[in-house]
Amino acid sequence: MKKWIYMLGFGLALLLVYCGGGAEEKAVTADHRFRNLGDSATYVGMATCQSCHGNVHQSYVETGMGRSFAKAHQANSSADWQGHQSIFDTASQYYYLPFAQDSQLYVLEYRLGPTGDTTHKRLEQISYIIGSGHHTNSHLINRNGYVYQAPVTYYTQDGRWDLAPGFEGGHNSRFDRLIAHECLTCHNHLPKAEEGGLNKYLEMPEGIECERCHGPGSIHAKEKLAGLIVDTSKQIDYSIVNPRHLSRELQMDLCQRCHLQGVAVLNPGKSFYDFKPGMPLSSVMQVFLPRFSNSDKRFIMASQADRLRLSPCYLKSEELSCISCHNPHHDVKSRTENRYNESCLSCHAPTAPNFCSVEPAKRLEKQDDCVSCHMPRSGSIDIPHVTITDHNISKATARSAMALTQEETEEVAAFLGLACLSKDSPSNLDMARGYLALYDKFMGQQAVLDSAQYYLEQEKAENELQRQTKIHLFFAAERYPELEALALQAKAAEEKDAWTAYRLGEACYRQQNWAKALPFLERAVALLPYHLDFREKLGVCYARLGQSAKAEQVFQEVLLEDRKRPLTYANIGFIAAQKGELKRANYFYDKALDLDPLQESAIFNKAALSLKQGNKAEAKALLERLAGNAKAAQALNALR
Repeated sequence: MKKWIYMLGFGLALLLVYCGGGAEEKAVTADHRFRNLGDSATYVGMATCQSCHGNVHQSYVETGMGRSFAKAHQANSSADWQGHQSIFDTASQYYYLPFAQDSQLYVLEYRLGPTGDTTHKRLEQISYIIGSGHHTNSHLINRNGYVYQAPVTYYTQDGRWDLAPGFEGGHNSRFDRLIAHECLTCHNHLPKAEEGGLNKYLEMPEGIECERCHGPGSIHAKEKLAGLIVDTSKQIDYSIVNPRHLSRELQMDLCQRCHLQGVAVLNPGKSFYDFKPGMPLSSVMQVFLPRFSNSDKRFIMASQADRLRLSPCYLKSEELSCISCHNPHHDVKSRTENRYNESCLSCHAPTAPNFCSVEPAKRLEKQDDCVSCHMPRSGSIDIPHVTITDHNISKATARSAMALTQEETEEVAAFLGLACLSKDSPSNLDMARGYLALYDKFMGQQAVLDSAQYYLEQEKAENELQRQTKIHLFFAAERYPELEALALQAKAAEEKDAWTAYRLGEACYRQQNWAKALPFLERAVALLPYHLDFREKLGVCYARLGQSAKAEQVFQEVLLEDRKRPLTYANIGFIAAQKGELKRANYFYDKALDLDPLQESAIFNKAALSLKQGNKAEAKALLERLAGNAKAAQALNALR
């Protein structure tokens, strides 16, 4: 298992080197020569583009980007749906069986008892396939517009099913990992999202379309249909972005919008839908990556832009960018349409002295393939069962294989700090927000919060964003009394950020100040009405205040949105039990346990109800499900 050692002071000292590489801040501005950057330009869809660019469309839809997202059907999948091979999660003791039936795709979750009998079954239909199949096919579930990730992925290169990335090692969130806008706006074209939600969508496109790289096409299409044709062999057509005519910095920002998976932090008032080709990425979001002492050897899958920027070839050139080698209209496997070795030879002439140190016989064997030595394939640290091309082009990486040794795999990694890759000189507030996002999403360690606090303390400006960041920090650090004090000074109705309102309300709730929590939770729901966890918490707060009718109304509203929420059923069961409606309470507890046999609230409350009804054996059997749970063990001891 990889271990982290936090060298906090050392890491802070190195941050400026990482963020700027020692270079001066470069002012990167949007290229407003391209008129489709304006707000009047709208998206027209790939079918409109196809009507004039049929040949380009035909090759593009076969690329990884063109095949990045599709409706669930075997024809759109690289997976083996007939093998009937179950995946076993040793941590949660769940089995998963993906299978096809009547042209539909499904995944069956089940558990086995001590004697091999099936004790739980849950069947979910797969709605979408995400991933081109170059490396993986993952699978999404649509419940009334709410999109979640299924816990199974097909790893194409190994030809095997396994748990989805991030679901292994005791982190199996089963069918409840929501697919938010950050994820979908990289893996797909721009879906139409329900305003006021995180993972509810009204329309879902299929695959990344032309306008993600060229920008909205309405101005371009209108002019061409009107006969306004530009001879692009002689001049630039500014009605639509051609990435080749952008500066290198803007080219890289376009590609690293998705080919730089890091910790993305939106600027105030921005969304993941706001970036357009020709804009600097930093005008919409800041992207951070944690650096470790072994980051040169271990890196994530979607790190192509970061690795290329570290490359000596990139640093010594003023022109090298992603499209120097890649033709985005053709699949990466096509060497006739992509300029891999040709780009190397444009600078490194074969006739030059010391052109290549490899002996002639080996060069002949490799057919003078520069890429195979200087951009070796490697595993990634975040996605199992895949190999990727390392884009850090250098002599140091020119070895026959990049597979890590056992010593390198077990190396203790020192955390050196957080690098901002979207701009050279991030502000103190940028860095504080970056560390908080790192804490929330990836590394929930105290040292990360210490770094966030350090930068927040250096921030001199006092404004609403600084206040929101301070509240975020206090909430992450569980400093609930301080947040309660801030809530007592604030007016819930004036909060403009849903998460800030929620954090203040949750902190008051944790302090058992439910009356003060209520207006902040109501405000959070008003700002994000389709965030069902916010609504759930509001219902619980109503119940704490004795307003059971309002509480149940909220829970029923949640179920109208998504009928597969175990906690919601458990909460309705609890309210029914409080009213003495024991049969109804049991019904809702059973609904919860059908969906999640380990749902703690339902288990404890149904066990208590069973004892009340004189069914000690049932209570014991329920509590025994929670092996390793201290509260369940204590309750079982009391039953003996």
